[in-house]
Amino acid sequence: VILPTIVLLVATLGPTPWVGDVSAGTYVFKFAHAQPDTHPRHKSMIHFKEQLESASKGQIKVELYAAGVLGKEPELMDMVKVGNIQGTRGALFERANKKYLLYTLPFLFADIEQATKVIRSDFGEQINQGARANGFYVPVTGVAGGFRQFTNNVRPIASPDDMKGLKMRTPPIDSIIRTMTALGASPQQVPYGETYMALKTNVVDGQENPCSNIAEMKFYEVQKYFTEVNYQIHPDPFFVSLAWYDALPSDLKVAFTSAAKAAMAKSDEVWLASEKDYQALLTQKLQANRISSDKHKAFVAKVTPVWDHYVSAAFFTRAEIDGALAQAKR
Repeated sequence: VILPTIVLLVATLGPTPWVGDVSAGTYVFKFAHAQPDTHPRHKSMIHFKEQLESASKGQIKVELYAAGVLGKEPELMDMVKVGNIQGTRGALFERANKKYLLYTLPFLFADIEQATKVIRSDFGEQINQGARANGFYVPVTGVAGGFRQFTNNVRPIASPDDMKGLKMRTPPIDSIIRTMTALGASPQQVPYGETYMALKTNVVDGQENPCSNIAEMKFYEVQKYFTEVNYQIHPDPFFVSLAWYDALPSDLKVAFTSAAKAAMAKSDEVWLASEKDYQALLTQKLQANRISSDKHKAFVAKVTPVWDHYVSAAFFTRAEIDGALAQAKR
């Protein structure tokens, strides 16, 4: 029997580094994330799909799955690691390399430009390369929106004292949990896709996220107060199954990495350009305030134990923090 010379795309998600007719040189890259398809992250991945499929002349087929349809962020990271899907972007970067948490030290960066300099530096590339030890190829890391801010339903937040006792939803990211605890709040881990309902039903009082996430997930519909605190920035590593990437021919590796870097540049551009619009929307929808410079110092003082913890636990050294800060200020 002579089979037609077509590419069979496997419909099921199996633990294999590629799916498709490999003998014909065709690979499938299944990418999933938790954000809605209107989010800058997804828009940048559409750009990635178009560029990679064109550059590879159809040898790599890209499938995009938004809004957590294939699973929550912890599940997606696990699926990439074992090869059930081939890529994701999201918040659980410490699973790939614990040094990514350095970027998330509270009040580390004065502005987005500083964070971008460090993430794109040789130091940042070393962190990306370190993810290989845990089964991930990270061709590029971007900035996951702007600074992370607070919303809640109890009271305006003007000083650390206002954080006391607030049940704040957090992702399962250690630096956020420790920061909320240091500020006197009660961190509550809730999956990202369940946060809206948790806020609506008062399971939690508030949450923290960049303006883009707060707006796109419509958290403003179930919150009263918005506080511009600029307490943390998240990296946005492009996580790829190392086994899948290693199985690509050299020319497709080049095409893949080039498309990934172009997509992340697009993501940073769209995300950061839209952040002011998202912030304006939240200021309109919620009772908003900005932390004053004198109160900002009080917040910084409260989170010193978070920095100390990661140094003492050997996640990274004080010298690495100082090196990142020096890079940021160049």
